[in-house]
Amino acid sequence: MTKLAQWLCALALLGSAWAALALSPAGLQLPEPLRQALLPLPVYLLVSLGCFSLAAVGFRLATFNDCEEAAAELQEHIAMARADLRLRGLR
Repeated sequence: MTKLAQWLCALALLGSAWAALALSPAGLQLPEPLRQALLPLPVYLLVSLGCFSLAAVGFRLATFNDCEEAAAELQEHIAMARADLRLRGLR
């Protein structure tokens, strides 16, 4: 099972459980405070996922390793390309 299939199965399971509780089937009466907390739950989860994603990207960006050798090699390639273009008469 691929990771996408796992996420979709989990999402379908949670979504169906939320829908079953939010639609309050005939034999199930939830207390009003619980029902008020249950209805906006998908929005809260979506906002939480967004905050987690921003934090994860920020952390990865803050701990990104510099590649000094690759940067030097890239600068060398750029200098060689500029010299080649000058030889061909392009500025």
